[in-house]
Amino acid sequence: MKIRNRWLAAPLAAGVAAGLVSGCGTQQGGASSGDDGAVVMGMSDDILATDPASGYDPGSWLLFNNVFQSLLSFPKGSSTPQPEAAQECSFDKGGSTVYRCTLRPGLTFSNGDPLTSEDVKYSFERVLKINDDNGPAPMLATLGKVETPDAKTVVFHLKVPDATFPSKIASGAGSIVDHAQYPADKLRTDGKAIGSGVYKLDSFAEKQAVFSVNSSYKGTVKAKNSGLTLKLFHGDQKNLAAALNKGDIDLAYRGLTAKDIAALQTSTTADKQGINVIEGTSAEVQDLVFNMKDPVAGKIGVRKAIAYLVDREALVRDVYSSTASPLYSVVPSGITAHSTALFDEYGGSPQPAKAKAALHSAGINGKVKLTLWSTPSRYGPSTDEELKAIASQLNASDLFDADVKSVEFKQYEKDIEAGKYGVYVKGWVPDYPDPDNFTLPFFGKGNVLSNHYTNKQITDEILPSTAATADRAATETDFAKLQDIVADELPVLPLWQGKQYAVARTGITGLEWTLDASTVFRFWEIKKS
Repeated sequence: MKIRNRWLAAPLAAGVAAGLVSGCGTQQGGASSGDDGAVVMGMSDDILATDPASGYDPGSWLLFNNVFQSLLSFPKGSSTPQPEAAQECSFDKGGSTVYRCTLRPGLTFSNGDPLTSEDVKYSFERVLKINDDNGPAPMLATLGKVETPDAKTVVFHLKVPDATFPSKIASGAGSIVDHAQYPADKLRTDGKAIGSGVYKLDSFAEKQAVFSVNSSYKGTVKAKNSGLTLKLFHGDQKNLAAALNKGDIDLAYRGLTAKDIAALQTSTTADKQGINVIEGTSAEVQDLVFNMKDPVAGKIGVRKAIAYLVDREALVRDVYSSTASPLYSVVPSGITAHSTALFDEYGGSPQPAKAKAALHSAGINGKVKLTLWSTPSRYGPSTDEELKAIASQLNASDLFDADVKSVEFKQYEKDIEAGKYGVYVKGWVPDYPDPDNFTLPFFGKGNVLSNHYTNKQITDEILPSTAATADRAATETDFAKLQDIVADELPVLPLWQGKQYAVARTGITGLEWTLDASTVFRFWEIKKS
């Protein structure tokens, strides 16, 4: 299976927000919010789709997570999925191949149609049948068939053991649609969305989307506002900041550069104007990727020398104004099984003597000529600055003659597939907060890196074993072993882990519960007083 590039967008911390499972769920009734006010939010991202069978981008998933229900969801601050539209879900005894869910009683869509097991089955089969190039179908690749013994029971039969299936269906990929409103074999393209989630989509246009609280929602949360208007700025950071300053919007999410955020955090003027920066966690990562067939980067001595010389602390300080954190393994902090394998192996500061020894052991005595490839059109303008900083760090050792070249994203991807680059950058925002989503897409068959790296212990033993383990905490030993292998063989060099930011005017609260590693931006947690 070819895994599609998921959310390989501008870094959350570098261009984010700114302005200047099993068990029984607890039913809390509808989403009515009482007298709390409507919120106006600005966002620089586009919403590329309103149909969950398409749209694999941050803007679209933001809409899906608020308008549609999934059987499971990630509660605020948690990376463990819990029942949402389902009353309970669990794997059948004896393995991770049959997953059974019972729906909550009385579920309805916002148009009044009942939500039954038929709609759940239809939704999953529809995503796979349409298999849109920009959709989440690859996330459901392990799904074989869906059975509905009765109106409240759904049984998923998986092709192979997949203990991460609950996390996958807790994401936007698990959005449940009304079978009477969505065609089975093509996308709905009228800009409307009918779900059973906390909010209804009242209107969707080029400049804004309007959401109101869905009074018929039955699930685990209660909205703390009466609705939300989402102003869309289509990448126009300047106007997004101006709108916040003028009070045209209450908060901004996904917008300015790291330097802008850092300036706001220390600005007394912003504080006097009642503008606050809210920082949250993120599992977004960025890596240097090495083409294992490249005549230069394919040499382990070159890769080890780079690992000894890259100064992550300087990168996040000087390029990203500390709106990111140094990352020393492929599994980021806050995710089960995170380790510091690269720190343990190569240290946290440049070690030129060890870098020189690594090159000598590979029979390299002269300066290594190297080009680092960038694509700021995808990862943001700071990407070029970051790679230039890395090139300077390498050149300062007098062991490398490194430069940086950047190209437009489509050409960048074509060239990577063709094996034209030796060292290039890749960013990743997870579909779900599990170590599987930071390893299978990178090191499994048909992975997104296209760097010709294979390791049979990873692909044939570790990944299948961890995928079959329902107790995710029990996978830590295997994932630790994987991270040690990657640190030793260096097909990639993790650089940093992002942070999430939102910027809001005084009177807006609850944003800290919308910014976590689950990547779910929860409208319902935002309150305006």
